[in-house]
Amino acid sequence: MKNASAQSLTPKGEKQQFLADGMYVVLFLALANFVFHWYFNNRYGYFRDEFDYMACGDHLAWGYVDQPPLVPFLIKICRLILGDSLRSIRFIPALATSATVILTAMIARELGGGRFALILSAVAFIVAPMYLSDGSVLSTNSLEPLLWMGCAYFAILAIKRNEPRYWLWFGLVAGIGLEEKYSIAVFGFALAVGLLLTEQRRIFAGKWIWLGGAIAFLVFLPNFLWNVHNHWPFAQLMHNIKADGRDVALSPLAYFAQQVLIMQPLLAPVWILGVFAFLFSSRFKPYRFFGWSYLVSLTVFVVLKGKNYYLAPIYPVLLAAGAVMIESLVERPRRVWLKPVIVTILFAAGAWLAPVVVPILPVDQFISYMHKLPFPVPRSEHSHMRAILPQHFADQFGWEEMAATVNQAYTRLSPEERPGCGIFAQNYGQAGAIDFFGRRYGLPPALSGHQTYFLWGPRGYWGNCLIVLDDSKESLEQKFEHVEYVGMSDNPYALEREIPVFICRGAKFGSLTAIWPELKKWR
Repeated sequence: MKNASAQSLTPKGEKQQFLADGMYVVLFLALANFVFHWYFNNRYGYFRDEFDYMACGDHLAWGYVDQPPLVPFLIKICRLILGDSLRSIRFIPALATSATVILTAMIARELGGGRFALILSAVAFIVAPMYLSDGSVLSTNSLEPLLWMGCAYFAILAIKRNEPRYWLWFGLVAGIGLEEKYSIAVFGFALAVGLLLTEQRRIFAGKWIWLGGAIAFLVFLPNFLWNVHNHWPFAQLMHNIKADGRDVALSPLAYFAQQVLIMQPLLAPVWILGVFAFLFSSRFKPYRFFGWSYLVSLTVFVVLKGKNYYLAPIYPVLLAAGAVMIESLVERPRRVWLKPVIVTILFAAGAWLAPVVVPILPVDQFISYMHKLPFPVPRSEHSHMRAILPQHFADQFGWEEMAATVNQAYTRLSPEERPGCGIFAQNYGQAGAIDFFGRRYGLPPALSGHQTYFLWGPRGYWGNCLIVLDDSKESLEQKFEHVEYVGMSDNPYALEREIPVFICRGAKFGSLTAIWPELKKWR
């Protein structure tokens, strides 16, 4: 028998046209979001993690130490079609965030929102600093909101239309999400807890949600098997990061305060109203599990000392619910004037904070602008504190200078030395930059013990001659007979500002293969 509340929300046989209720405006906003990111995304340089994705894309596999395989696969396809320019590399994040603008409005409509709710939810997503950041740099964060909200959307459809087969689509999206970033498992767990705590617990008595879970696991299975085969590298990585104390640990209150900040303070009333609406409003009673899901997800990330942006993918559904509630408050004739005022204020606030996360301003102007802000830009790792710029900008500088310095070392080698001389970097950012920029100089692929580069091994190099980055001469002289300092790459804006480069000859350690296990650095 069909659920009465679901029937009341969507009468049998009723179908909404996709472009009804202001969706034309939403599509325009999504296109504007894409053009905005496409225009500004090439202002600085390639981001550290983008080198990692490109390097992994050149070594396609079902998994990597620090990530599942989806983003490297997508960037491989994107580079084959569009090339290696910054705008090409960042086509995926611009497209993904623009698609999420549309999906957020679709969720608002399914929750009962009209034209203004759709527009408000879309605008709220666009101006949130976290999502502006997601659209400006390629990262696993870029696709997360789209995939989390894909799950949320199909969960809403399954309940609203009383059509449990939508749980199969939920499972498919969740499985793809696991191949993109493992943190979607927290959202899946939180949704399950939310369902169990509400009247929707009856869903577990049917077969469809279990079949959806089975589909999610089947999609995730190749990466699961890769992790088993490689002894769970990601679990080792997370353990080492926690043991090193690399990340900035936040108290529950500080973590919540940073949620308000990264989502734009003026948006806090919207998404907080969304949380309360899901938890207490009779209008949203069928979807009460979303309120619990937020509280559970927040608790999990606080307990696990997660970074402040780990929770960001959950907010679009809360913004959608909050937009629906605000629409009901301003629909009265005497309050209609509030609609353009609200949208204008949000756009103005978004424009004010956009330079913090999108490379809009020249660097010197940005530094001056940043120092005038009434709050410090949050830093998620202790090592980021020393940089002039926030890490998401600082890690876009210095890489070309570093590759040029490495090339100086390579040109000092004799023609006989070059075929057997490898280039050893300390982390995937350095190694990936050499692999990317080194092609213009004819440099060989880099070596490193960091993250997935460790799995690729010494690549046949014996180690008797190495160009080594970012080490000290004293340390290297303990490992080699002759150590020659070549130079220092230096960029005042870079997170790794000064990177010394050495030519090392006459290995004292035997072979690189023999000591390779000691070079493993998963942290």
